[in-house]
Amino acid sequence: MLKQLQFFLFLGTLFIIFFIIAHWDDVRDGTFYLHVASSSALPTSMMSSGHWTSEDSFLWKESNLTIITTHIKHDQDPNNLTQTFTQSSPTQLKLRQAHRRRLIKQLCSANNSFNFPGKLKTFDQIPSKALDHLIVDDHHGVIYCFVPKVACTNWKRVMIVLSQNLKAPDGAPYLDPLDIPSALSHNATVHLTFNKFWKLFGRFSRPLMHHKLKNYTKFLFVRDPFVRLISAFRNKFALPNEDFYRQFGSVILQRYANISKPPDSAQEAFTAGIRLSFTHFIKYLLNPQTEQKKPFNEHWQQMYRLCHPCQIEYDFVGKLETLEEDTEHLLKILGMENQIRFPPGYRNRTAANWERDWFANVSLADRRKLYNLYEADFRLFGYDKPETLLDE
Repeated sequence: MLKQLQFFLFLGTLFIIFFIIAHWDDVRDGTFYLHVASSSALPTSMMSSGHWTSEDSFLWKESNLTIITTHIKHDQDPNNLTQTFTQSSPTQLKLRQAHRRRLIKQLCSANNSFNFPGKLKTFDQIPSKALDHLIVDDHHGVIYCFVPKVACTNWKRVMIVLSQNLKAPDGAPYLDPLDIPSALSHNATVHLTFNKFWKLFGRFSRPLMHHKLKNYTKFLFVRDPFVRLISAFRNKFALPNEDFYRQFGSVILQRYANISKPPDSAQEAFTAGIRLSFTHFIKYLLNPQTEQKKPFNEHWQQMYRLCHPCQIEYDFVGKLETLEEDTEHLLKILGMENQIRFPPGYRNRTAANWERDWFANVSLADRRKLYNLYEADFRLFGYDKPETLLDE
């Protein structure tokens, strides 16, 4: 018995030695592979839909096991470590898309009890000006609905490269999205959108839209609604932005910060220590009079109102939270994975775990009202209700 134990101990020691030798490069570079099992509880968006299928079950089981790879280089700052996540399998990616599309279809059904403004409209009942976020690329048969604060700058760059409508300073079409200035990507004149069809095609515009919607690949990218609001506030109000200060900031300061005469410019306001707070911004969004005067700005307008998922059956629904995987998956679907280099994500991305801090000074009543205002975005795109913010 003792000899057998010694024999197995010897084999185990050999195995460990061979394992270390085989993976020495990984150990030396500090690359570690950890299997992390997330909570076994089902996502509330899936539970509440009432349509849990075997495909969903398989996807959930597969996605519960994630491999996390942390790369630590010898010359890297230990306080600035980065994590990368391995790719999901092709089957997982297909099932992910199937679930996202099916959830939208279920909630948009007339038989579903969840109702929200515009749910039962037809596509032809949507005014052309509300279709300005649908960018068309006729060369590749692609339609992209852009949502501000959801990587839209980089996707607009990609659409410019695909369409080849815009020339670089050397006179040749842009071939690399990274070469396109950010400001230029947002120039409305460089994109062909559905809103422009009436001027271009007159009475044939709607039939043409229907034809393209039927035959082109349609996609959009979405984001957690509350995190998107935080990102919009950070980008437009936390730093001096003269355009947004003039249009919205000074008005919000007057109405909700009791400043009767705000400074004329954002720079003057910041110099004087006058800052618009996130709480003031939320008050502005919740006031019914805000939208009675004019629609929400696109940076905080509900995503479903920008992209009309109940009227347009999207072929691909990407999320910022899975941007790298979804982007690679979509480019493969389009057959462009070897043609397009999608610009890398930026480090200053608003994180979901910041929500509690940002909403700390927002009353519980206002948090609940805000959720009601954006509930359709949460549910249509499969984001869990932020219970910790709403049930305190």
